[in-house]
Amino acid sequence: MTAQLDSLGRLRHLLSLETLDRQMIESLLDRADTFLRPGGELPARTSALEGRTVTNLFFEPSTRTRASFELAAKRLGADVLSLDVSTSSRAKGESLLDTIRTLQAMSVDIFVVRDAQAGVPDYIAGLVEPHVSILNAGESHVNHPTQGLLDVLTIRRHKGAFGNLAVAIVGDIQHSRVARSTGQALVTLGVGELRLVAPEGLAPDPAEFPQARFTGLEEGLQDADVVMALRVQKERMAASEIPDAADYFRRFGLTPERMALARDDAIVMHPGPMNRNVEISDVVADCPNSVIEEQVTHGVAVRMAVMEAVMATIHAEATMTPVAAGERR
Repeated sequence: MTAQLDSLGRLRHLLSLETLDRQMIESLLDRADTFLRPGGELPARTSALEGRTVTNLFFEPSTRTRASFELAAKRLGADVLSLDVSTSSRAKGESLLDTIRTLQAMSVDIFVVRDAQAGVPDYIAGLVEPHVSILNAGESHVNHPTQGLLDVLTIRRHKGAFGNLAVAIVGDIQHSRVARSTGQALVTLGVGELRLVAPEGLAPDPAEFPQARFTGLEEGLQDADVVMALRVQKERMAASEIPDAADYFRRFGLTPERMALARDDAIVMHPGPMNRNVEISDVVADCPNSVIEEQVTHGVAVRMAVMEAVMATIHAEATMTPVAAGERR
């Protein structure tokens, strides 16, 4: 994987949470906290990206993540270009390399990339000029680092320290980039117990996920402090593998009766989009303990923090003296 940090340990790209240490993750969460405002107040704005250009390259459909990155960039003062890939030159046969070079020639500073194929954000990070940063906005079933950050920010704001928490991630773990990134962040932050709860056909590979694995929903929910439901990733399955919606809800849907097994103050999460009454009932999705809308709010703040961090690195490298730059190399 392309190095995410520069030689001084500053964030250069954000491709995965797997190699980020606790200090880096906590610093991003701390900065994101400063961008949050009470409901009804004007959103936080800075000029950290004034004069800079952010381009959203979404080769896979998205609503929340794309809108969140757009708002985050604009609230930092950036010029924002979001491409409709279905009508872009890539759809006409232009190579990804030529697309990147064309946009780079227009002075793009940050590319936000989502793709259904694993490895694309890392591949692009290896192509761009040293003054350009790549942010992974969702990569196949492998990584979704800003989603992982916003999830742990949400948990931290409600529960504080992670050490005594039992966090249950429920549903299609096997095909979920959210489960991977959020799980990585939780482990790095020292979560007390990470429970991966999935039906047999959607369970993760034990070699990839050494954490506690449950195939029984009731057992996985018992005394949990945090419960996050996952969408069934139909687009990553063969037609024959897609579970029947009614049967899935009967066996694995989050209902009030099942949530009663968790702690009374357990928070309910979902990365969206929700399939109501498939992985989560209406009553649970809208209950007082649901923090699903807060996750969306926190997503903008997290993406502001990440873009500010990589831009600070770019600026610092650009202003290094020739001697210092030579020493760094």
